[in-house]
Amino acid sequence: MSAPRKVPGRTLARVFWRCLFLQAAWNRRGMQNLGFAYAIDPALRALYPEAARREEALRRHLGFFNCHPYMAAAIVGGAVHHEEKVAAGAEPGQQPLQYKQTLQGPLAALGDGFFWTALRPFFGAVAALLALLVGWPGILAALAVYNAIHLVLRVRLFRAGYLKGDAIVGDISRLGLPVAADRLRAAGAALCGVAAGVVVLRSLALAGGPAGIVAALAAGAGYVALARGARLLPIAYAAVLAGIGTAVLVGRLHGSS
Repeated sequence: MSAPRKVPGRTLARVFWRCLFLQAAWNRRGMQNLGFAYAIDPALRALYPEAARREEALRRHLGFFNCHPYMAAAIVGGAVHHEEKVAAGAEPGQQPLQYKQTLQGPLAALGDGFFWTALRPFFGAVAALLALLVGWPGILAALAVYNAIHLVLRVRLFRAGYLKGDAIVGDISRLGLPVAADRLRAAGAALCGVAAGVVVLRSLALAGGPAGIVAALAAGAGYVALARGARLLPIAYAAVLAGIGTAVLVGRLHGSS
């Protein structure tokens, strides 16, 4: 057994850059397998100078892989960590595969719950509110902050996976993503309420008089109905009819003035 050969820092940076495109070659058979193999290939070239061993290692990573694209950074980094040990003879060749198979499901669930159902909707609500208040620069600001957050997290996950391998599970647990997701959902719902309030206030300011009151009452009635478990589709139809009625009322008022 030889001393583990370390992947150079510049090569690790290339691996991380490539893992940002994990889903570029998504396919039904292996899903993200081609993207994973493409991402880890520079590290394998640094670890296995012999063509036969490098090909064997690359084939290992062409098997099925599917995870949340952001959380997958931890698995890519951890796979490099284990490949270093395999190249040195300290671990069997199946160890990187076991690492990937063990973590891809749990990290996919964590990523979906945090990013797709909490962080992204939260910043969608932020963008909607800022668009109402300051226009398109607010949307760009929300997009910039969202992308900064997920990129920083991906860098941290990749680095922790590379440095700690299996021990990254503790680091991910300490992030408290499920708790943060619950708070973001609540905050996003509150922001949606604020955005709806802004829309109602602007309707009152533009329409004035009875039309503005009708718009406010319709919005409030719809919210109460949904909160009490009413079905969404009938409420949506009722909202459309209320909007038409309000438009007719506004038109008549303006026509008589």
